[in-house]
Amino acid sequence: MLKAQYSHRGPVPQDVIEAVPFEAPPLLPGQVLIEVLAAPINPSDLLTLTGEYGLLPPLPAVGGNEGMGRIAALGPGVDSLRVGQRVLLPIGGGSWTSHRVAPAQGLVVLPGEGDPKQLAMITINPPTASLLLSEFAVLHPGDWVIQNAANSAVGGYLVQIARQRGLRTINVVRRESAAEAVRALGGDVVLVDGDDLARRAREAAQGAPIRLGIDAVGGTATQRIAEALGEGGVVVNYGAMSREPCQISPAAFVFRDVSLRGFWLSRWFQQASPQRRAQVFGEIAHAVAAGTLSARIQATFGLDRIKDAVAAAAAGERDGKILLLPNGPV
Repeated sequence: MLKAQYSHRGPVPQDVIEAVPFEAPPLLPGQVLIEVLAAPINPSDLLTLTGEYGLLPPLPAVGGNEGMGRIAALGPGVDSLRVGQRVLLPIGGGSWTSHRVAPAQGLVVLPGEGDPKQLAMITINPPTASLLLSEFAVLHPGDWVIQNAANSAVGGYLVQIARQRGLRTINVVRRESAAEAVRALGGDVVLVDGDDLARRAREAAQGAPIRLGIDAVGGTATQRIAEALGEGGVVVNYGAMSREPCQISPAAFVFRDVSLRGFWLSRWFQQASPQRRAQVFGEIAHAVAAGTLSARIQATFGLDRIKDAVAAAAAGERDGKILLLPNGPV
């Protein structure tokens, strides 16, 4: 058994993480042993390694926050699950490991069909995309939404979910080479970011108001999204790829009633009812298992190559997710 562990944080994420052997402890009543099949490396994971994320676990810690696996053993008294069932890993607590002990209660059972690599990514990015589209503005089929970082994992899911809901998307990327992949997912309009973004976005919408703007970049990119919105539009920020504070002109607030909101999935987890969480994850798991919702994967790595995997995830201009396959190909 291997786990990817770090005992300190630093500016270069691959320098602080390493694969170390371990032995799983005996299972206590109510616990199960999960054989981890796949776990992604997300931007939040990298920020946790560098110490820049909003929630940092005590050290030493195992990297990763989401993934999926297969029940390998049942502890005493567990009769609600069976060996071989596929489940989501509990969020947090370290997913970059070959095996994980977890409480049986509350585990989300996954469909028996569907690509394990795709199912491993449903805990963070797909619900983020879904909730960004539903929690901040009343949208109807035919309405326009604009987002930057459209070639990111969240951006890709958002394009697909918006299309399924009948919404139209204006998708902003930093380079033309990233545009075709967004179009292939169903993006209605793809624009390269720039000073005249708002004009080009309004022209693409043909005068229809753009009601919702989604910003993962911060800095002056937030202002460009705000300028594209119609009166009363909402900008929702969920990331800071620029590492800069969001900037919006007071004129947007005062004269066009644009508002700026923030979204953090961890807070939504804390506040949402169990029924609401089950509804969101049930819809996503069904779509992913059916193949109607997916994310691009650039490369997969074993845990023994965790440093290479983290370096690949931290590199710029990727064309898909980096995934760990702790127990070999799936």
